[in-house]
Amino acid sequence: MRKTTFGLILTLVLVGFLPAQVEARTWSYVSAGMAHTVAIASDGSLWAWGSNVAGQLGDGTTTNRLSPTRIGTATNWASVSAGRGHTVAIRRDGTLWAWGWNEFGQVGDGTTTNRTAPVRIGTATNWAYVSASMTGRHTVAIRRDGSLWAWGSNDAAQLGTGTPPSHNAPVQIGTATNWESVSAGNSHTIAVRTDGRIWAWGWNGEGQFGDSSATSRNVPTQVGTVTNWESVSVGYDHAVATRTDGTVWAWGPNNVGQVGDGTTIQRNIPVQIGDVATWSSMSAGRGNTVVARTDGTLWAWGWNEFSQLGDGTATNRTAPVRIGTATNWTLVSAGWSHTLALRSDGTLWAWGSNNGGEIGDGTTAQRNVPVQIRMP
Repeated sequence: MRKTTFGLILTLVLVGFLPAQVEARTWSYVSAGMAHTVAIASDGSLWAWGSNVAGQLGDGTTTNRLSPTRIGTATNWASVSAGRGHTVAIRRDGTLWAWGWNEFGQVGDGTTTNRTAPVRIGTATNWAYVSASMTGRHTVAIRRDGSLWAWGSNDAAQLGTGTPPSHNAPVQIGTATNWESVSAGNSHTIAVRTDGRIWAWGWNGEGQFGDSSATSRNVPTQVGTVTNWESVSVGYDHAVATRTDGTVWAWGPNNVGQVGDGTTIQRNIPVQIGDVATWSSMSAGRGNTVVARTDGTLWAWGWNEFSQLGDGTATNRTAPVRIGTATNWTLVSAGWSHTLALRSDGTLWAWGSNNGGEIGDGTTAQRNVPVQIRMP
């Protein structure tokens, strides 16, 4: 009887009548905010954890979460950006959604009312790229037609509209339609166009633009003459950017080594970090920078008071230090004082400050090396 049963099962397997094994859900995208984290799973579902005082997790409450919590039932989320106290995300259908702290209109729904669950922003269905300021109060985004949009606080001209009022709904910035990537800083914004040129606007009192000056701008202003910039990430006031040749450059305040050039000297123009041209994914945090190389290794530098570099210490680093021995890192996101990163196998790892549960490991214990965040 046992032999007959086994033979039947074997036959069913061979001819394909048994149900196929369900593919395990993994992580595909992550963004670290000030004290919260939002991530997308491989099935397009949205998850969040950490501080939730303003509803920035989007689960309909203001309760902190120590581990990943499912947000809604949609399974078509494409990308997400976690800000200081709000979150903005794009679905695969090109619609834009936002929630959380909204005192300055940074959610973009035309109000200044906090939202504890995702609300759709406008009616456009061609949003392609969004960045919520992790340290400030504004949001910037690009549509598929290459146009640039911004909303939220404009007290330092960080929206780029040329006028001081804040905006609680998206407004187009200029008329150019060749914007490729954009990153919102504390009180300034930096963006790259498809022609490889970099532009900046807002406050520039500490070399944030990288244009060798301390002159602030209220509309996008081209920085330098280089034409091979590829992408940019802005932290509090420092910036890190990649060029099409694979090199990484940084500039701005450098008091805790966040630029990564081996010094603590402020840099008012971009300086190359290291002498390799194999950088792939990079992210600027509050005062630190984390970058993955094309060989899958992970590197970090800058402020490390909360072990957000992940090197097992709380010592600031003025130059890149390798984090662990893994060689399959693919995507990084540095928050205010915590960091998350994805590996090519779809696993998610986190480290640094964890007071609000932003690590996502079910505790509030600080982590000084990467710990894996399990999929519920």
